[in-house]
Amino acid sequence: MSARDHGPLDGSDPETGPDGLPTRPREFRIGRAAFLATVAVGIGGIFVGPSLSRIFTDPLSGVLPGSLGEFIPGNGWVIYNVQNPFPRFDPATYRLSVGGLVRRPVTLNWNQITALPGDQQTSTFHCVTGWTVDGVLWEGIRAQTLMDLVAPLASAKYVTFQSMEGPYVDQLSIDQFTLPDVMIARQMDGGPISRAHGAPLRLIIPDMYGYKNVKWLRSITFVADESQGYWEQRGYDVDAWVGRSNGYG
Repeated sequence: MSARDHGPLDGSDPETGPDGLPTRPREFRIGRAAFLATVAVGIGGIFVGPSLSRIFTDPLSGVLPGSLGEFIPGNGWVIYNVQNPFPRFDPATYRLSVGGLVRRPVTLNWNQITALPGDQQTSTFHCVTGWTVDGVLWEGIRAQTLMDLVAPLASAKYVTFQSMEGPYVDQLSIDQFTLPDVMIARQMDGGPISRAHGAPLRLIIPDMYGYKNVKWLRSITFVADESQGYWEQRGYDVDAWVGRSNGYG
């Protein structure tokens, strides 16, 4: 279902301060050009010609909020959103909070996020509605890197992911979060993640359907208790294993 390329993209360790956070950015594989492109995507949004995109009411609108739409950028992807417009990423002001039941809660700016050690993998993305996209190349931060940074307490059994997209939230168990192919993605197919795909950060879980892969990440919180995510509250399975949930298998 997925193939992982082991090892960080940059073998050297970034300098760190007394709090353990990097003090200088780690260079991404495609370097400064990718960062500048990320800035452009974040501030300017994305443009897709009318022949490649359309926004319409979801066929499940009797169950889901009326604002839910589908955005179709081509290449096999269908982008689902629950609020319009998509959240915007500004690298100058963006912050990711990682906290909850941890010893060292942190709030990371974009430079600190880009400085964290990275890994990459090629995997298949599965949507619960039946479509897939093969061979997606992701670069991002492994769960263990974040856990080493904040040191979760023994009482932390779950991880909650909050999107910049208002009501969108989801959750994994600690065991699910630390699966080998789970990552907080910073890049997609060799470049910055686009606004439509969840810039600047999105959760990637190849073994679960896409609704668990939270886009536009704003916070990651370690908690003691299980709770339902946005789609689970609307009848979807909590454990969204590909081929083994939501009526499949």
